[in-house]
Amino acid sequence: MSEIQLTLPNGEKRSFPKYTTYYDISKNFEMEHDVIGIMVNNRITSLNDRADHNANIKFLDLTGYNGNRIYVAGLKMVFEYALKKVLPQAVVKFSYNLPKGIIADVEYDKEITNELVGLIRKSMAKAVSDNIIIEKLIVKNNDGIAYYEEIGNKVKSENIQNITDATVVLYRLDDLINYYYSEMPHSTGVINKYEVRYLGRKRFALNYPTENDNGKTPEFVNYEGIIDAYSQGKKWLSTMNVPYINDVNREVTNGKISNFVKSSELNFNLGINDTAKYISKNPKIKYVMIAGPSTSGKTTVTKRLANYFEIYGLDPIVISLDDYFKERVDTPKDEKGEYDFECLQAIDLEYLASDMTKLLNNEEINLPQFNFVTGCKEISSKKIKLKENSILLFEGLHAINDDLLPMISKNEKYKIYVSPYIPLCLDEHNYITCEDLRLVRRIVRDFRTRGFPVEKTIKSNKKVREGEFKYINPYIHQADKIINTSLPYEVGVLKVFAEPLLFAVPSDSEFFNESRRLLSFLKQFFTISSEFVPRDSILREFIGGDIDD
Repeated sequence: MSEIQLTLPNGEKRSFPKYTTYYDISKNFEMEHDVIGIMVNNRITSLNDRADHNANIKFLDLTGYNGNRIYVAGLKMVFEYALKKVLPQAVVKFSYNLPKGIIADVEYDKEITNELVGLIRKSMAKAVSDNIIIEKLIVKNNDGIAYYEEIGNKVKSENIQNITDATVVLYRLDDLINYYYSEMPHSTGVINKYEVRYLGRKRFALNYPTENDNGKTPEFVNYEGIIDAYSQGKKWLSTMNVPYINDVNREVTNGKISNFVKSSELNFNLGINDTAKYISKNPKIKYVMIAGPSTSGKTTVTKRLANYFEIYGLDPIVISLDDYFKERVDTPKDEKGEYDFECLQAIDLEYLASDMTKLLNNEEINLPQFNFVTGCKEISSKKIKLKENSILLFEGLHAINDDLLPMISKNEKYKIYVSPYIPLCLDEHNYITCEDLRLVRRIVRDFRTRGFPVEKTIKSNKKVREGEFKYINPYIHQADKIINTSLPYEVGVLKVFAEPLLFAVPSDSEFFNESRRLLSFLKQFFTISSEFVPRDSILREFIGGDIDD
């Protein structure tokens, strides 16, 4: 039998008999973590596929971005499988993800007791220990539609129709067939690091290691604020009768998308107004701390809050923490010797504390303005002095970290965390992650404002995510309020701008697979013209057209 040659990322070349499965090939290598998947010539490929040509390969595990996605998809399927073994009539819905977990809502007509929870955990453990093969099924589009129509799943049936591909990929785990918009692990045995926690009200949290946890399951954190933000969003979408993307697509084809856009914008503004009204009625609150990750829309939220505060008789003073960056030459560096702009110490804390002390002493100050071209602070002409009705709004990555301004009493602060937790789902088992939405936003914004190609944005995304895990996620649960900055219709608008950029990524790029994954994601949304987007919409931060462009 002829042989093929495979090249590893370190340049090592190994020969194997042609048509050997990638799963069998993986057994010839010793690795720290279980192999979850494989990338062949920059494309994620099933471990069940056979090697039939010379190629560059990279094994994936749960400590990497791509491997972690596959792991999460496998975890969802194992949970659904285990649940069905214990409660055959129950239906699970994976509605959204948390920073280090997944929320699974179970529809069941009886109470879920502690005994049942224990049985579900045991069922999962057995599925993992049995190491059941997860079979990949490539079926004709019409057969996929017919299957979901037969089992009464109209949402998935319509989704497959809207994609219009010749084939659709399903996966079979014993007697369970489903799809999760991801390649899947070879078998259940590798899904061995997780925690199942019952939150009550027929809701489970599945905790798992992220790519930044080095394969260790993190301690559970109750992100109740995020759960509430999603729940409120889902309740509103249910009221509007648009819980899934196929419902939004229907608004497009029915010519009613303009009304849905207006309703979405109004709902968003009402939420911010409610927050401003609450704060304005609490005279003890003197400082509003507004934090959020990149492309979360915190700048727009801050400006909108300031506008509402004026209506309620307050004097809002907005302070951007980015203007208090240290001089670039003084910025701390990470373990790779690169500037770490994400850490708290990148802020000139002494300068900030000095200015705040002067303000509290009823002195007037000139706010600095950071010049991102020269990497230096400059003194602006903007002078501020506190009035009796003044309220300070601090906007920046670390705003809800108490170490930022320790001299300010916690009782006088109101902490707001903003992020686009889009409640719209693809179907019952596939949600839109906050990370994907923000990445598409960033791709569009970076190209428009800086001319960055997609590859540069995707490459920088790894460092951005590492910064979030270190410097933002540990403080989210301390926020007094979570503001959801997503708009249920926005992906259809972003698609118009993002697709041409993603198609431009060449096949030999290391980011080719990610670009194609995002294209597959966007393909499910019908396009929505930006002409429907109001000029003061938060979406304008990314697509342009106003909001300071």
